[in-house]
Amino acid sequence: MALSKATFFTHLRAAVIQHKHRRPPSSTVSLRLLSFSSPEEAAAERRRRKRQLRIEPPLSALNRSQQQQQQQTQKSQSPPYYLNPNNPKLPEHVSALNGNRLNLHNKILTLIRENDLDEAALYTRHSIYSNCRPTIFTINAAGVVPNIITHNLVFQTYLDCRKPDTALEHYKQFLNDAPMNPSPTTYRILIKGLVDNGKLERALEIKEEMDSKGLATDPLVYHYLMLGHARNSDSDGVIRLYEDLKEKLGGVVEDGVVFGCLMKGYFLKGMEKEAMESFVEAVGEGSKKKMSAIAFNSVLDALNKNGKFDEALKLFDRMRSEHNPPWRLSVNLGSFNVMVDGYCAQGRFKEAIEVFGKMGEYRCSPDTLSYNNLIEQLCNNGMLVEAEEVYGEMEGKGVNPDEFTYGLLMDTCFKESRPDDAAGYFRKMVDSGLRPNLAVYNRLVDGLVKIGKIDEAKSFFDLMVKKLKMDVASYQFMMKVLSDEGRLDEVLQIVDTLLDDNGVDFDEEFQEFVKGLLRKEGREEELTKLMEEKERQKAEAKAKEIEAAEAAKRSARAAVASLLPSKLFGNKDADSEAKESNDANASEPELAERITETEGSVDGETKNEVTA
Repeated sequence: MALSKATFFTHLRAAVIQHKHRRPPSSTVSLRLLSFSSPEEAAAERRRRKRQLRIEPPLSALNRSQQQQQQQTQKSQSPPYYLNPNNPKLPEHVSALNGNRLNLHNKILTLIRENDLDEAALYTRHSIYSNCRPTIFTINAAGVVPNIITHNLVFQTYLDCRKPDTALEHYKQFLNDAPMNPSPTTYRILIKGLVDNGKLERALEIKEEMDSKGLATDPLVYHYLMLGHARNSDSDGVIRLYEDLKEKLGGVVEDGVVFGCLMKGYFLKGMEKEAMESFVEAVGEGSKKKMSAIAFNSVLDALNKNGKFDEALKLFDRMRSEHNPPWRLSVNLGSFNVMVDGYCAQGRFKEAIEVFGKMGEYRCSPDTLSYNNLIEQLCNNGMLVEAEEVYGEMEGKGVNPDEFTYGLLMDTCFKESRPDDAAGYFRKMVDSGLRPNLAVYNRLVDGLVKIGKIDEAKSFFDLMVKKLKMDVASYQFMMKVLSDEGRLDEVLQIVDTLLDDNGVDFDEEFQEFVKGLLRKEGREEELTKLMEEKERQKAEAKAKEIEAAEAAKRSARAAVASLLPSKLFGNKDADSEAKESNDANASEPELAERITETEGSVDGETKNEVTA
């Protein structure tokens, strides 16, 4: 039913009058049916709301004020962190690494690269107490709290030294005690190191732990795990990990770092077609995959090891053409190492050496491992002269050879009938401060003995017996060689040295071996005499030690007796004189017994005085 305009305004006026007589609602905002009739009425409404807000603040403001009061109370109760001397110094931000402190940082890193570790450590210790103190990025000692970078370096060092169990112990301690959580880089270091050390199962457990913490899926972690399965010839494990990564990333893998290992998995299963399809998907024309230097290297390695060297060579040329540091890094040291292996596998050694020499053009500096890789390839293929030329370039490039370098050259010199040069490389290794292991020493001595250089072998034995922990086999080998030459006096001399060394047990079996050598010339009894003489010398040395200890005890007791107050012994001069005469005539056991009794009586009298 339609209403007239007059009737409508009459009803509206009645509703407004009725609303004015009602009690205002409890909410902070009043109910309005129409706009304000004038600006003054709107201003009055705003003032009313402001007054109501001042009386009743919102709940969020109340909570915020309460939190601020609690924080202020806590701060007032405890002093600031930096004022508490018991708190260690917090790590500095990376912005602190500038000016003189940056120069100090670079100086210490240069000493480390030059393998002058003692000088680097001394330089760092001195700088701690200087005006230019090192930052957390240079040193993590002297009361400075280690950050996550420090822990990652510790994990990396133990894993590089083939001590994965020790690295895992430190990781466990880090989880229990450190006031920080592991970063994605921490998991990358641990998983890669465990895979390199043959602990794939433990690496998979670390990956599950990483997933449980809610960290983002890392394709590089999957790359390391897939590489571990490929090394174990587990093609199903490689493909299974790829499918898991693909599922977690929503069905599309944009990072190409996993495609090289995926190709290896397909090649292991004999699925060459699928492997090359993955190759095209990763680096084919129009591909939009994110390809880093590591991703390219993995694809290169898969091609080289599965008969696709031509494709690898084309890809390597493309990588070098796209390399434009620092914006585009498609080539690194690993790229050249992979191609050196590829050229050597094809028998193209001169080209391998040429490619190795072009590293500097792409701002890549070869390290000791790179040199060892090329030298090993040349030595295994009878190219000792070329290997020595590569070795000669190391010093000019500032790269120091290690034990593996000298061991390769020494073994190859023996194969090429150059024993003097082999011994020379071993001596260089010792003179340079390196410590060859027992296997390298045994190879040297065995090689010298085979060509009849007994004196040289014996000289190296005398040199290394003080530096290496010889085993029974090494001693017996040298004794057998000297015995065959009729040099039994030197055999007994070795036994003499052996008896002084507690590192090797000269048991009955070992004794019977030596007696068998001496029995050839009827000198078996000399071993028995030598052992008896050694026992006598050891008994005399032990007796002297006991005598010296007893003398020290007597002197200590005499000093205690002389320092005690005279009143504790009594005041009668006659008694003291008689006691001194009796002490002078008494034997050592009686004197010791009297001193003990005196000490006991003094303790008793002292206790009585304290009680009184």
